[in-house]
Amino acid sequence: MLTLICRHFSAQASFYYALIAVILLVMVPSISLPPSGEHLNHLQERGFMTVHTRTSPTTYYEGSRGPTGFEYELMRRFADYLGVSLNLDASHHLDSVLPAVRERGDLGAAGLPLAPTTPGIHFTRPIIQMQPLLVYRRGLHGIDEPADLIGLEVGTLSGAGTSANLRALQADHPALSWKETNELEVAELLVQIENESLDAAVIFDHQFRLNRLFFPNVERGFFIGDPISMAWAVPSGRGLGFLRAANRFLQDLQESGTLESLTARYFGHDDYLEYVSTRTFLSHLDARLPRYEPLFKQAASETNFDWKLLAALGYQESHWDPDAVSPTGVRGLMMLTRPTAKEMGIDNRRDPAQSIDGGARYLRHLIGRLPDSITGDDRIYMALASYNVGLGHLYDARKITEMRGGDPNSWADVRESLPLLQQRKWHSQTRHGYARGGEPVIYVRNIRRYYEMLEYVERSRRQFFQLEQTPVNDDALLLFDLVPPLN
Repeated sequence: MLTLICRHFSAQASFYYALIAVILLVMVPSISLPPSGEHLNHLQERGFMTVHTRTSPTTYYEGSRGPTGFEYELMRRFADYLGVSLNLDASHHLDSVLPAVRERGDLGAAGLPLAPTTPGIHFTRPIIQMQPLLVYRRGLHGIDEPADLIGLEVGTLSGAGTSANLRALQADHPALSWKETNELEVAELLVQIENESLDAAVIFDHQFRLNRLFFPNVERGFFIGDPISMAWAVPSGRGLGFLRAANRFLQDLQESGTLESLTARYFGHDDYLEYVSTRTFLSHLDARLPRYEPLFKQAASETNFDWKLLAALGYQESHWDPDAVSPTGVRGLMMLTRPTAKEMGIDNRRDPAQSIDGGARYLRHLIGRLPDSITGDDRIYMALASYNVGLGHLYDARKITEMRGGDPNSWADVRESLPLLQQRKWHSQTRHGYARGGEPVIYVRNIRRYYEMLEYVERSRRQFFQLEQTPVNDDALLLFDLVPPLN
């Protein structure tokens, strides 16, 4: 399966999976109207803003619920701030964004490194800092410092800003050499490492955090040089009003805490699925899931769920093992208790069809018992938590949330209260008392991540099924330009 995933990535980067299907958005506070300017006035008169970007998990992509991505969120909010609609051109690689902005665009937002001397371009204030990171193929040993890169096949993206850090490194290590390309994306560089066409690559730390889940054979190395500022690009020579508006917008976003919140939501993932568990999941994806996928789909159809959510729940419960038994007697693929199985009309918990059917109907039952005030994804997450810890303890956590001034209808707030059920100070004030409230928090976030992985695999199968039998080749290596050693 991992080989298949890599083939799909090699074919077309733009299909990259819907990484975070369940991002909770933060509203921008009310702010004053932006200053005027020639470019800005023209843009507002025509009613739309053209943004040149690229398809990648850190900038913009089509998720399961529509457009998403860190920079997409920023540009969408900026368009709202200006009172115009958003017109995206996402057909670019890094090298074509700035020429398009100079010639015909309003804004470039594509993970661009701030380069103040670029002709015809003004850059906004920095948005985030991007730290170049060396990653390498697992199994290579002794990759601890820059000198260890000499003689290795190292790749990077030209135009990303990482080349400058490598050139600075080359000044102290003249024998260092690497390859650059403007035709690939980060995921494709990691594919080259997986396929042993490259030994290592220099990307950004936040890019690796987003991609590492799908490339368990790529290892984190060491930082290369200083961080690089990411900024937006606007055309020069058309007045400074639009640039000032962008800078004011970004400043307000920073001062309000919204920028920090968005950065954390997109790039601040906990590494709670470590290397071993990720490899186990990918292995079970091939060896176990095909036997039960039709059952998950049938149960999902009958209970109005996404089948991948039920499959993710089943994996969290039993690793898709119909004979799983817990020390407390919970058993089966969906790990139903005896009372729950009886309530759902299940007489054989070890029968996969019955277990999956019962688990799906029980989850729907839990959703139905939640207050109508809990909506959207919050409703699903709280039902999943109830599947693990029980509905009574969830209600207790909602009560604690209210006592602490939070929103009992928000999973983000309730998950902060659940671990407090382990403290006498709090559980003594609830109806159902003590519970290991930290477990459902981990339980729900694991299911969310398993769901993301399943969604990615389903998309790759659907869109690139014809590539399953296509041998991996080294055509992508022809897209690299060699930067030779200095000596």
